[in-house]
Amino acid sequence: MVDVSQHNLVPEHTVVDEDAVDEVLAEYNIDRTDLPKIKRADPALPDEAEVGDVIEVVRDSRTTDQAVVYRLVVE
Repeated sequence: MVDVSQHNLVPEHTVVDEDAVDEVLAEYNIDRTDLPKIKRADPALPDEAEVGDVIEVVRDSRTTDQAVVYRLVVE
């Protein structure tokens, strides 16, 4: 079986530690539940990701070199 998370077109997904989550939420003045969602069953998620975790997704971007977005893991 193919490991989708290792495919070269799948952006990097990492679990954000709680201190960094607090900083991100404060920077954007939002609650955790205001973040866009990603399902726990998404094959691109790291194995250690659990429901309630925040994931940082780093994509290549033509205009800014890299674009960073955050997603909340849901069931």
